This record gives sequence, C-alpha cells and structure tokens, in this order.
Amino acid sequence: MEKIKCIISYAQENLAQEKTGHDFAHAQRTSSLAEKIIKTDGLQVDDFIVMASAYLHDIIDDKVTSDPEKAQQKLRLFLQQIDCSSTEVEAILTIIQNLSFSSEKFAEAKPLSLEGKIVQDADRLEALGAGGILRAAYFSGAHGQTIYDPNISPQDFHTKEDYRKPSTTINHFYEKLFLLPEMMNTSYGKKEGIRRKTFMQEFLREFYQERQV
Repeated sequence: MEKIKCIISYAQENLAQEKTGHDFAHAQRTSSLAEKIIKTDGLQVDDFIVMASAYLHDIIDDKVTSDPEKAQQKLRLFLQQIDCSSTEVEAILTIIQNLSFSSEKFAEAKPLSLEGKIVQDADRLEALGAGGILRAAYFSGAHGQTIYDPNISPQDFHTKEDYRKPSTTINHFYEKLFLLPEMMNTSYGKKEGIRRKTFMQEFLREFYQERQV
C-alpha cells in the first residue's frame, strides 16, 4: 500500500534523531503489536488507520518535539499530500492526540475509536516487560534522572505539569508503568500487560535484594 510506505518513511525520517526510547524502532514494534492485537482478538478495523497511527503516534508528542503544534501542522499537510482523505487525516490525528497516558490520566483525552484503542494498547505494552525496563532506563538517562533514590517516594500526580517533572527510573514503575495493565482496552492487551508487569515486579524484587548485599 503506497500511502503506508510513505508514512513509514516519514516516521523514520522524523524519528531518526530521537534518543529517549521513542525512536523509529519503537514505532515499528508498536505497529507489530497492533497487528498482533487485531489478529489475536479477531477485531474488524481499518488496518490503514491502525498502522498509520502506530507509526506516527510519537511524531507530535512533546517528549519528542519542542513544538507539538508545528509538528502537527506539518503532519497534517504531509497526510494530505499523500492523498489521505479528510476522514483518514482526522482519524489519525485524533488517535495520536489522545492516546497518551498523561492525556487520559488528567482527563484531557477524547474517547478513542477501536483503532485508537488498539494503538494505545500496543504503545502501552511497549512500556512494559523487559523492553519497557530498558526504555525507562534509556529515557531517564537521556534526561539526567537518577535510577533510584530511597529518599524519594513515588507520587500520585494530579497535574500534567507535575507529572513531567523529573522523577527516578524506579519510581516511574509505580507512578505510571504498573498502572497500565488495568488501563488496557483489548483482551490481548490486558493479558499481555499483566504478564509483562509480573516480569517487571520480579525484576524489582531482584533489584532491591541486590541493594541489600
């Protein structure tokens, strides 16, 4: 499908310099997980919208770009130039504007379509498990954050501004990552989310044990 090839190239180009775990490889894995969810749960959806949204979901995120509004305008123009219909453009933009954890937690997000819920689950699964541990550490390192400080307790953030303030890698497990399985939309997402969370909990048990040596 020519449009999806263009979208993949666009994502690869725009995420080429990304160094916080939201790079093109993450977009690829999110797309693959979205396909897995569709097939496993037997869902009838618009595959193009799902795949396009999966590849583009971080392009306009404030973790990736310093000017989300400009990035959104650029993306809209690109989608129009590759002959996406107005319906497709709005569907894709609505998904990627509303799937983030912070948007949902702080009641800023609009309801997602089934396609959006699939991409959201895929993105959240990417934050869990062995890969999620590595991505959390990678993100923290890129932002100069501490891995662990026993004097800093995990928080329950009430505003997006507070949520964006530096924390520790380990606290991030409790502040966000361990909350994700219960927020999944699909059957596969819920089951796989629990499996990956369990692995992360086992990792933390080992982490705390090593610190007692």
